[in-house]
Amino acid sequence: MWHNQGVAPTPPSARTPRRIPPPLDAAALERLALRYVERFATSRGKLADYLARKIRERGWDGAPADPRDVAQRMADAGYVDDRSFAEQKGAALARRGYGARRVAETLRAAGLDEEDRAPVIDEAHATALESALRLARRKRIGPFAVARADPRVRERQLAALLRAGHAMTIARRVVDSAPGEIPALD
Repeated sequence: MWHNQGVAPTPPSARTPRRIPPPLDAAALERLALRYVERFATSRGKLADYLARKIRERGWDGAPADPRDVAQRMADAGYVDDRSFAEQKGAALARRGYGARRVAETLRAAGLDEEDRAPVIDEAHATALESALRLARRKRIGPFAVARADPRVRERQLAALLRAGHAMTIARRVVDSAPGEIPALD
């Protein structure tokens, strides 16, 4: 390696200085918001948090602007749809085997209103066992295991299902299932 053969690395002071971006103004903030929504599916809350962070990082030049107003304008223009974002995120988490508690927490952290979160969380509760079985299949737990696990392994499997946001009753039902015996959906 170069550092073991007597070649010294370039000191930080000799490197070209990093260009500091100029402070934001209203037009630049709007451009940042448009660029963000064209690249990522997002919610109003996440967009507003992103814009507020950019203002903190780069500073502000001009009349004060509210990132929440910019996010609301993006939603009014149809670039941001909280309900659609919640449905897509909830479906993606369910496909990966996450439970209703984890779905609810993820949607809350994304800054979604209760009215946008509620139908998705209800759907996650309705398909809780299916979602738990998806995770069990991926992790080879319970009915998807080769052989019945010993008690210590079963505790770890139960903990994995609980961390994924599943209720204790569903997690225990999946872990206690014998290999090959898939619990019936209610």
